[in-house]
Amino acid sequence: MADAPPRLVYDDDCGFCTWSAKFAAARGEFDLVGFSELSPDQLARLPDDYETCAHLLTADAVYSCGKATEVAAERLGPPYSLAVAAFRAVPGSERVREPLYRLVADHRGLLGKLMRR
Repeated sequence: MADAPPRLVYDDDCGFCTWSAKFAAARGEFDLVGFSELSPDQLARLPDDYETCAHLLTADAVYSCGKATEVAAERLGPPYSLAVAAFRAVPGSERVREPLYRLVADHRGLLGKLMRR
């Protein structure tokens, strides 16, 4: 996996999640893996409650929820990486990252109606 693109793991039953994953893959290098397609090895790397959010699997790390979204956006290059850098420069951004992620995740049904692939 060292030479492979990172794997973006997402809820493939969610329209907004699928749209978001495909948006990222169209702009960066990611292997997309829906929850329904997880291999035993991939599943073993994820937290027990993996179905609560998206994840980014790299050769040496697993990022979950808001951190996964942040690291994935950073890998998209400008302007997305610049937005991540600006977000990180804001004092307290680490404290609000997960609540912001949760706000979006909790409204993904509505967002899916608006941004379905």
